[in-house]
Amino acid sequence: MELRQLHYFVKVAQKEHVTQAAEELHVAQSAVSRQIHQLEEELGVKLFLQKGRNLHLTPVGQLFMKRAEAILKELDRSVQEVQEFINPELGEIRIGFPHSLGVHLIPSVVAAFRKTHPNVKFRFKQGMYPSLIRDLVRAEVDLAFISPFPEVSEHVTGEVILTERLSAILPPNHALANEEEIDLAQLKDDTFVLFSPGYSLRPIVWDACIEAGFTPKIGFEGEETDTIRGLVAAGMGVSLLPDMALRHTSELQPVCVKVNKPQVTRTIGLIRRKDEKLPLVAQTFHRFLLEYFNVQS
Repeated sequence: MELRQLHYFVKVAQKEHVTQAAEELHVAQSAVSRQIHQLEEELGVKLFLQKGRNLHLTPVGQLFMKRAEAILKELDRSVQEVQEFINPELGEIRIGFPHSLGVHLIPSVVAAFRKTHPNVKFRFKQGMYPSLIRDLVRAEVDLAFISPFPEVSEHVTGEVILTERLSAILPPNHALANEEEIDLAQLKDDTFVLFSPGYSLRPIVWDACIEAGFTPKIGFEGEETDTIRGLVAAGMGVSLLPDMALRHTSELQPVCVKVNKPQVTRTIGLIRRKDEKLPLVAQTFHRFLLEYFNVQS
């Protein structure tokens, strides 16, 4: 079995068409057909069935596809590691992060890193808390920023790089809009604009309200800090947001007020796979981040 056969097989399976696969591979259609036929003969099974103009994987073809993709992915990773070993300044760093860090933190740290490592490439992937853990465990990213930091995990390890305070945001005409700081209990009769279930900021705000002695009344839900901020500014309710998410200003702007009791914070962590060495270029970025946030490793 040749590596070329695996490449051709995967491409045909993805395109479901020999001609389209050949065009993308920049080889003759006959060459692709011949390699697929030789692969099927060697395995002793049919990998594809003709349905109209398209080819569809047989059940055993689907099974083989999973293995072939894993082999090619691991091979690409090995080639990348060799290239990075030769020159880590030309490598690629795959980073996962939640949306709330995408406005300020991620652009800031990447821009600072690229001042001294201008040729390093980045691939970014946004997600919620569970998907960030999953992407890291599946090796789809090398490092992930996450909030809150997972104190105990079987598969990942890392460091808390930042603890950030959350402030109350209120409509401009709110009765408490002119206060410098408030107790969270003063908002017990207000309607809250919260993140949708699955977003890590939602339980932080919810638990803070419970600690303050009330269950928040949910009026609206959103999936982005800009949405939450805009709804509050439009008078749809109140909320709590991390200070980092309040640095950006817009035409429709809520009032920001400090919360005195209880003080509401979130941890932001930098995580990686446990018991697995990072690629050299990712190691360089990891060391840079620990210095950037003044974290003792």
